[in-house]
Parts: sequence; structure tokens; C-alpha cells
Amino acid sequence: MPATMKKQILSIILVLSVLAACKKTLDQQPQGVISSDELNTPTNIEKMVIAAYSSLGNENLHTSNSLWPWGSMRSGDAYKGGDGVGDNSEWNDYETFVTNQNTNSLTDQMWAQLYNGIARVNNALQRVEQIDAGSYPQKIQRQAEMRFLRGNYYFMLKIMWNRVPYIDESIAVDQYINISNVALTSDQLWDKIAADFRYAADNLPATQADKGRPTKYAAQAYLAKTELYQAYKQNDEHTVTGIDQTKLNQVVTLCDSVINYSGYALAGDFGDNFLTANENGPESIFAIQYSKNDGTQFGRIDMGHSLVYPMNQEFGCCWQHIPSQDLVNSFKTASTGLPLFTGYNNSDAIEGGDFLNQTFDPRLDHTVAIPGHPYKYDPKFVYQKTWARAPAIYGYFSELKGTVDASDPSFQKIPPFMSSSKNWELIRFADVLLWKAEALIELGRPQDALPLVNQVRQRAAVSTSRLKQTDGSATSNYKVATYQPGVNCNWTQDFARQALRTERRLEFALEGNRFFDLVRWGIADTYLNSYFTSESSKRSYLKNAKFTKGRDEYLPIPLNQINYSKGLYKQNPGF
Repeated sequence: MPATMKKQILSIILVLSVLAACKKTLDQQPQGVISSDELNTPTNIEKMVIAAYSSLGNENLHTSNSLWPWGSMRSGDAYKGGDGVGDNSEWNDYETFVTNQNTNSLTDQMWAQLYNGIARVNNALQRVEQIDAGSYPQKIQRQAEMRFLRGNYYFMLKIMWNRVPYIDESIAVDQYINISNVALTSDQLWDKIAADFRYAADNLPATQADKGRPTKYAAQAYLAKTELYQAYKQNDEHTVTGIDQTKLNQVVTLCDSVINYSGYALAGDFGDNFLTANENGPESIFAIQYSKNDGTQFGRIDMGHSLVYPMNQEFGCCWQHIPSQDLVNSFKTASTGLPLFTGYNNSDAIEGGDFLNQTFDPRLDHTVAIPGHPYKYDPKFVYQKTWARAPAIYGYFSELKGTVDASDPSFQKIPPFMSSSKNWELIRFADVLLWKAEALIELGRPQDALPLVNQVRQRAAVSTSRLKQTDGSATSNYKVATYQPGVNCNWTQDFARQALRTERRLEFALEGNRFFDLVRWGIADTYLNSYFTSESSKRSYLKNAKFTKGRDEYLPIPLNQINYSKGLYKQNPGF
């Protein structure tokens, strides 16, 4: 049971004890105190709803709701970075797998953070239920918004831990202690998550005046994602044993609704998705809304990316979440302009002429800070090797998507750290296009998936206007082509599957998705152990890294949570 829920129960017991001992003293209502029932007014319920939303941004330095420590750093796309393997060693345990234990404090913190969000949602839902729609016309819509948020939190819990306790607003606090993390099967838990998104899709409006609130189409998109994950049937070793065709068809239908009716579209330039000036743009289906100058000391800034900035004077700390050499090499393109499914690691692109003597996908320079290349599109602000903190261990690259230029209005220092109030996209329109494409390919309809994959590639090909040096020349040598069956490829189902999986890597690199894709596809063990073999020749700290199939697909249930449950929670296999 999460620590906060345990504390709630203890607090109730203490209050009841005090009431029993001091009844006469407490006969009068103390000034400045409000009872729980008195909170059930439209004004106060709105505040409870906002408090539930705020959990999206209630991150700390180590618990990013972008999920990069779990979805990028464990996937072969990124190294931990920092000052060495002992700096935030818990993340090193994640990256190398072999030393990850159920006592990892960051695992426990993330579990508690997500359940704190669920607790706020459930509290708001309980209060909304108690008020009539006549005095609170927003009742149904707020219920739908809260269920959308709860679905989001449980989705993250599911892909990180697999089997978790499911607690909704119908369960009394004193019953939390009796809810096991294996009370539901995996499918039953997916069904609960899907039910929240389905309710949200049925009851949310098509548009929202407040950009941070989900729409009907955001709920349909998240439901499509949920159905896609559930479609891959896996055994106890997390080997894919089949793919549910009915679920895949539901994914196609849901994605069609979003594509055809929502009004969302790909941004004109790939980089628009990662710039403050363009946040809540046409591609943004659902994003965490950060802020500054909002009456708080530093603002509700993106603390989840506060450790990823490079070590230069303008920033200063802490150079973590470092793009891997494998990731950088994967952006190479063949003479045809298509990605290299294999062979891209035959030579390393590191600096200078490496990026001019061969061709690359432009998304590289939107994603990775490279020595000699402009940082965040400023030709006069050039990324230097000296900005790397521990290059002998992790190389020289830095990430770009989660950061802003030091001159950006959203930039905010919290010495010795820094970040920004730039939004972070949890779902964007490119997701929906590629989810539909994936479902179509697995349905045996690769020809129908082709234009969807090509639509994403076409946008990548034209996303070069910001990628310029001071003299106006291109930062790297860019060449991207669409897939043209019979001309530059043979678009079979197997080839289309490789193309889709590669496209997802290039499009969403360092956005916290990659590891969960690998697990969904059932290829995490073969992919990552091959990566460790190759990458350890360049990064010696990876020489003992190993992914164990049937164990490392999911995090261990934190020991603290097992102890809080008095042994009710069951540990994941292998831990």
C-alpha cells in the first residue's frame, strides 16, 4: 500500500482516539477548520478537481511523469549520464538491470507518486458523486475528466509493474489494506483502465476551453493505446503468444475517429512539439501543463527534466538522460533515404564531418545535442564538448526535447537545478497515426498502413528549416524518403513491421516510450542483450549489463509497499 494511504489510515485512527478522549473539548468547531462534508460545494469540488490535475506535474527530480528513467534509459536509447555510475546509482541499476532490487528508493517514490495522483482523483470523484447536477452542472464532465486522469495513472502503473492493486472511489480507505496487487488478472486490470477511458470518451466534449483538460478525442486516443497494449497476449515469460484481432480492429476504429474528426494534425515542423512558443499546438492531444510566475516561488515547472541540462555556464547541472551512441547512429539513412534497419552501427557518428559525410534523418538534430551543432536552434549558441560532464564514461551528447534555450521565456533556475514551464506531450497526433499503422500491420493489412507511416516520414523530411548553421548551411546532411513499394522497398508484412518499429524509435526517441514498446512486442530481451554486446565496446560500464527474460520486463514491487501491505502484495517474478 502506498505510504500516503497508510498515513491516511493512521491519521484517522489518531483522530478517532483524540475524539474519544477529548469529546467535550471538541464540541465547538475550531476557527479556521473545515469539515470534510463542508468541502462538498461546487466551488470546493472544483478545487479538488484541480488538485487532481496538479498531480500530473507533482514530480520531483527523480520521478518524471515523462517516464524517461524507465522508458528511455532502460531501452538502449539513453545512458544515465551524470558524473558516473555512482551519481544517482539507482538509475544505473535500472540501466544495467543486473543490480536492480526491490529496495530501489526511486521505484518506491514513483509508485507512491502515482498512487497519490489516484488518491486525489478518487477523492474528487467521491465528492462529485455526492452533489446533484442541478447545483453542479459540470458533474458528468468532471467525472469523465477524473476517470481520464485515473486511467492515465493506472496505465503508467500497469506498464511499469504489470500487477498492481486497483483502488477506485468505491473502496473505503480502511479497506485499502485488503486490496491485493494480484486480485485482478492482467486482462482484468487492462479492462478497468479501458473502462475509465471509455467513460471519458463517452462523456467529454469534443473541445475544451481550458487546454489542459482532456477532450473526447484525447480519451479515444488513450483508449486506443490501452487496447493496443492489451492486444499483445503474453505468457509468464512475456513471450507474445498471440495478438487479439478484435482489439486491433478496435484500435483502428478509435484512431479513425481521432484522425477524421478531432481536428488534430501533425505540426508543420517536427520541432514545434518541443518549443514553448508552440505548445498546445495542432499535434498536442494531451500534455502536462507547466507554469511559472503563478504565485508560487519558482512556478510549477517541469522538475522531471531538471537534471538533463548540460554543464555549461548558462545551465550548470546535471547532464543526465544522455543519448546513446546506438540511438545517434540509428538516425542514419541509406542512399535511398530510408532508415537502416541493420548496419547503422558499423561506424559511429560523433562530431564534425561524421554528420556531413553520410546522410541523416532531420529528427536527429531535433532530439540530440551534438558537439558543433546549434543548441535548440540558436546558431550562435553552439553545443560544445566541454558541456559534457563525464565524457570518458558517457560520450559527449545531450538531449534536446526536454530542455529549452537559456533565453527562452519559460526557462527557470532553481539553484543548483533548472528547468522550464514548457509543456510535456503525453500523447501527440503522430502517436495515433503510428498506433493505427501498427494495428493494421498486425491485422495483415500492411498496404493500408503504408500512407500512415509515410505521413510521419514526410513531416520529418520537411523539418529542416530550423536546422541551420550561422552561414545558413544545413547542420547535418539530411535525406529522408518515403517508402515506395517496388521502387525502394518490398512492403511485405515483415518489412512493414520493421519499418513501423523503426519509425516509432526515430519519432519518439527520448520521450519515454521505447522500453514499453519493446516489452509490448515481446522483443526486449533479444533487443537489449544485443545492444549491450555492441554498446559495451564503447561504454565499458555496460560490460556486465544483462536483461533477464521473464523478470526485467517489469520493475519489482517495492519492498516498502509489500511491508505496508503486511505481505499481501506478491512480488514480481525474479525479485
